[in-house]
Amino acid sequence: MPVGIFRVCLVVITAIVNHPLLFPKEDGTVPENTEEIIQKMKEREETLRLEQLRLEQEIADQEATQKALEKAAEVVEESKEEKVRWDMWTALSMVIFLLIELWRQDFQEGNWQDTGAEEDDMAVLGKAFKGVAFPDKAVLATFYEKRILGTTGDMARMREMVEGFADDLLEALRSVCNRDADMEVEDCMGVGSMYENWRVRKPFVCDLIVPFAPPEPYRFQSQTWCSGDSFPPDEQGYGTIKVCRADEHGTGCICDKTKLGEDMLCLLHSQANTTRPSSEMEDLLCFKNTQYLDADQVMKWFQIAVTKAWNRISHKYEFDLSFSLLDSPGALKIKFRSGKSVAFNLTPVVQYENSDVYFISHFPQSSLAADPPSSTHWFLTFAVYERRFIHLVSKMLPANACHVSCLQILSFLHGKQCSLTGPSGLTNYHLKTVMLHLLQARPSQDWAPEKLEARLQDMLKFLEKCLHEKKLCHFFIGNGKVPAELGFPIVFQRAEPLNLFRPFVLHRDVYRKTVDTFHEMLRNMSALIKEYTVHIPLAHTNGIHKESL
Repeated sequence: MPVGIFRVCLVVITAIVNHPLLFPKEDGTVPENTEEIIQKMKEREETLRLEQLRLEQEIADQEATQKALEKAAEVVEESKEEKVRWDMWTALSMVIFLLIELWRQDFQEGNWQDTGAEEDDMAVLGKAFKGVAFPDKAVLATFYEKRILGTTGDMARMREMVEGFADDLLEALRSVCNRDADMEVEDCMGVGSMYENWRVRKPFVCDLIVPFAPPEPYRFQSQTWCSGDSFPPDEQGYGTIKVCRADEHGTGCICDKTKLGEDMLCLLHSQANTTRPSSEMEDLLCFKNTQYLDADQVMKWFQIAVTKAWNRISHKYEFDLSFSLLDSPGALKIKFRSGKSVAFNLTPVVQYENSDVYFISHFPQSSLAADPPSSTHWFLTFAVYERRFIHLVSKMLPANACHVSCLQILSFLHGKQCSLTGPSGLTNYHLKTVMLHLLQARPSQDWAPEKLEARLQDMLKFLEKCLHEKKLCHFFIGNGKVPAELGFPIVFQRAEPLNLFRPFVLHRDVYRKTVDTFHEMLRNMSALIKEYTVHIPLAHTNGIHKESL
């Protein structure tokens, strides 16, 4: 635009300078061709006027173009800001949509419970106990004496009978097995509530584990989730068992690793003492085409062996023996001619290295573990150490300590509540784990018999806290405070804690049912205890013991 103005000014100055009237001739006379000159000046003026109009038009066009560019830039900037605002609203809408979808999933199928109300309801036994009067010491003592204490003698007599019969059955099993080809069965051991003296539910069932080992020259090589290799979360608590030769990955005889020559003979092994080819691993109860011990194969072998053993000694007894559960290898039931029956579990296990930790093939019905990931995964049981720990701690507690009484009362209340409202995700093993944690956490004098009420409340508070957090750690795994007297394997002490409540994180419906059952048990606690003390005659107490909880 400045260039155009300059050009206009230059034209105007030139016209003024060249005007004939501005610089007249010296003689002062008007020339003869004045009209012609005037005509030319008019033409020149017209030309300059047109040039000025053209320049003004160009300047106007340039200004219009500049304004158009500025307007276009403003439009682009506004569009960018609008896009940013739109993206923000889009993201916010997506977040709101996801929140609504999560809310719908949480409260579908009629579960219209407010999250805040659920948190308040789970607030450390606050409202739950305010609405229900907790039984006092006298009521608890009377209930324990009438309802629970009388079962101790029954458990002792049943343990003695079952152990004697199990020893005879296993001895017959060894006699029917081929020592050179079949698994070697060791003596059985009693574990669980019957041998820790806190079982209250009828019918009483003894749990016996039977360690077994492969025939020579084979051995078991175990591998657990905490042995260094990575295991997925659903396989924590499990391990695998590999069947290999005794000299494999070890210090076996060198005759299998070195060619001795035709004229040399190993003094330890002869040609008759040869091992089986690896293609026959199924004879060693392994999974097909692998060297890993198969729990299903073990189940079939054990059931067949027990059946053969019973056929050999059945003539000595005046009762019948049968398998009570088809999906459990050693769930046996003794049926007397009078109609009475006695149930017990005889479960095959594999020892973990040189410890009292065992790989268990199958858990009894309604027990802790769910179905394993595969038949080559074995769950680890620490039942022997649990029994040993309770026995060790009991020596340091006051006489007639209330730890077992608390566990029995809690087990009774939970079992009775489940019989009324249906099963929940809690098991007796969870309740025992709570007791083990409190036994380690509280001083020994806190377990005096007169403190039964306080310790029972402690167990309920601890259990509700664990339910609220959906976290109950296994007592031994990851516990660095296990007494050294137990000889517990250090590898499990250094492992990451194992959460027994992990299924509650994965299954919300089971969790809600468990929490509802627990709160209902708290509300019904006084009524249940009074029902089995005040309203039941003492003469009928023994009859109550026969109820199935």
